[in-house]
Amino acid sequence: MSIPLAFLNGSWVPADQAMVTVSDAGFVLGVGIADQLRTFGGKLFRADEHIQRLGKGLQVLGLNVPYSPKVLAEKAHELAAMNYRLLPAGGDLGLGIVVTPGTVGTISGTDDGQPWVCMHTYPLPFHRWAKKYELGQSLVTTPIPMIPADCWPSDIKCRSRLHYYLADRLAQQREPGSRALLLNSQGFVREISTANILLIRRHGPRWQLVSPPLHTILPGITLSAVREWVCTWPDWEFIEEDFPPDSLLTASEVWLTSTPWCVLPVTRFNGHPLPIGPHYSRLLQTWLAQTGIDISTQASSLHGA
Repeated sequence: MSIPLAFLNGSWVPADQAMVTVSDAGFVLGVGIADQLRTFGGKLFRADEHIQRLGKGLQVLGLNVPYSPKVLAEKAHELAAMNYRLLPAGGDLGLGIVVTPGTVGTISGTDDGQPWVCMHTYPLPFHRWAKKYELGQSLVTTPIPMIPADCWPSDIKCRSRLHYYLADRLAQQREPGSRALLLNSQGFVREISTANILLIRRHGPRWQLVSPPLHTILPGITLSAVREWVCTWPDWEFIEEDFPPDSLLTASEVWLTSTPWCVLPVTRFNGHPLPIGPHYSRLLQTWLAQTGIDISTQASSLHGA
């Protein structure tokens, strides 16, 4: 095999042939459940947790796919193993899973109700974030809010992300290179476009890893891993609470977690500088111990590859 493959509706096909029709609900309506995984040294990270989250989204949409979670996980591992061989030395893959309700009857003329299931991979574009492990990420607030939970549950990962696009577009206009910090209607922090946010603060004799309430945000798999690992450090605890955006300015450190780049420090918020503290460096070392990959060195060594 010299070209990457994709899994589409039960078949292995060349990745450039993994397409939906123009009548597909994902294309016409932007309706679909998705998840994003990545490999470390060619091995998928916490695939079962990603598949479980995907399954919750399928239940919300009422989509019945002809593959059990076990089969989906097996296909994901198989696809990653096949396509990983095509990467340059030291590289890793992103793996996307997208499920749509199938064709829209008013356009296709039929209502077959058969979901489309696709898995595909792509080389992780390390050049997009290689320098951010050291320099950090800038955040700004915009008028675009978080989608209310009465529109769709916060804990499903869907393809309807127009609010992310609009918020990041405004963030770029305000400060090039920044990302949008999304708030709810009460003005509390919820998440970043495509990432979770965590604050680090001192509380008496303990350090606290603070997240917005988990039931109000997409439950990130990377956030879950960071919570699990950090809470093994002596004198650390995990806290869920509502907090306003200005809390970023008084935190000891602010982290972003997301599947492709794992964890980044926030070094600027609404024009104010924020510190990169020692706990972030400790987390990078923990990540190396847990996955066998120095994520900062990997990205730097493959910058531009």
